[in-house]
Amino acid sequence: MVLATDLDGTFLGGSAAHRATLYTWLRAQPDVRLVFVTGRDPAFIGRLVEEGDVPAPEFVVGDVGTTIARFDAGRVQPLPDLEAPIAEAWRGLDGEIRARLADVPGLWLQEAEFRHRLSYEYDDRFDRAALSVLDGLAVDLIVSHGCFVDVLPKGVSKGPSLLRLIDHLGLDAERVLVAGDTLNDLSMFETGLHGALVGGSEAELLDATAHLPRAHRCRHIGAGGIIEAIHAHALHPTPPEMPL
Repeated sequence: MVLATDLDGTFLGGSAAHRATLYTWLRAQPDVRLVFVTGRDPAFIGRLVEEGDVPAPEFVVGDVGTTIARFDAGRVQPLPDLEAPIAEAWRGLDGEIRARLADVPGLWLQEAEFRHRLSYEYDDRFDRAALSVLDGLAVDLIVSHGCFVDVLPKGVSKGPSLLRLIDHLGLDAERVLVAGDTLNDLSMFETGLHGALVGGSEAELLDATAHLPRAHRCRHIGAGGIIEAIHAHALHPTPPEMPL
């Protein structure tokens, strides 16, 4: 099987016992491939794996889907052929977006290195209607977690980029489990792949996926929800045991 998982609140969430069980199981399963599908940037992922607590992924769909990469030798190494359409779609947009959003009250750029996207944070001064300043640009907007705004090339997000990677690798889509907890994970569930809506997921994500039969609503938070969904979807002959 393939586990394609968001990080914050999902793979990195849940109890210490659930995380330890899932991570130990993944390290012991040569037939399970791990893909991080995250809004985090390559530098963060490199540091996370270097700390040694989490198993290293084989591949990364990062930057909310604008990075598609192999993880090798402790580094996120982008796959230029898969990223080429994304880079082309982003060409010329960065400066224009920064200029149009520069004076929006309560909105500021995150402190990260961006690849083919921009991500902002906001506070209670922010009015979503202000994002209309981007009308006419070929971009998509994702507002999530009650504090984040991601600006992406139109048609690019976690789900489409994951499908591109699955197709490139020749993987069996019926053996893939996607896991997430916020609206920037919605496009993963919209792919029709087996899904784990981990416990504590955003209400907006739960509402948006209510019609998707494969989007399993988990009782357990984070890693525990992933374990629960592996059982629910019967994706592995020897799934990890759920700790008491």
